[in-house]
Amino acid sequence: MSELATLARPYAVAAYKRAKQTASLERWSEILVFLAAVLSDSAILAAATNPKGDREQFTRSFLDLCQGQLNREGENFVRLLIANRRLNLICHISEQFERYRAEDEGFVNASVASAYPLDDADREQVEAILRKTLGREPKLEITVEPGLIGGVVIRAGDKVIDASVRGQLQRLAKRLH
Repeated sequence: MSELATLARPYAVAAYKRAKQTASLERWSEILVFLAAVLSDSAILAAATNPKGDREQFTRSFLDLCQGQLNREGENFVRLLIANRRLNLICHISEQFERYRAEDEGFVNASVASAYPLDDADREQVEAILRKTLGREPKLEITVEPGLIGGVVIRAGDKVIDASVRGQLQRLAKRLH
């Protein structure tokens, strides 16, 4: 997985620099998320990674599929990725692009898994903890996972804060063995 992230980094950096130059960060984010969604289809991913496939034909077909969703720079980016057989890295490119954007804009994307739906007070408490811990404004994506039993698991960048009952039980079981 880290190898794929390493291969994706130069493309993510190039896309981010171009988006900054042209003041089109939001549009580039949309394009990368769209491309990642398209490549999540197993048949399309298989065609993209087929070493015996005709790249020109695949490029035409893929761009036809994406018609209306990509601007000229997006199309050129796709052509570059296909030519270098790196289209399969688009999810990693998109993730890194969003990390660069968050860092540059002074916020951090955080996913919060909670055993129960969070009310406004709970949400504000989580935001305050993340602000203090990470020194940046958090943008939360909250999901409910009843399997946690109670508490929350927070993922922000490469940090994980496991304050769930399930996590505490697992740590206790590990200590007892």
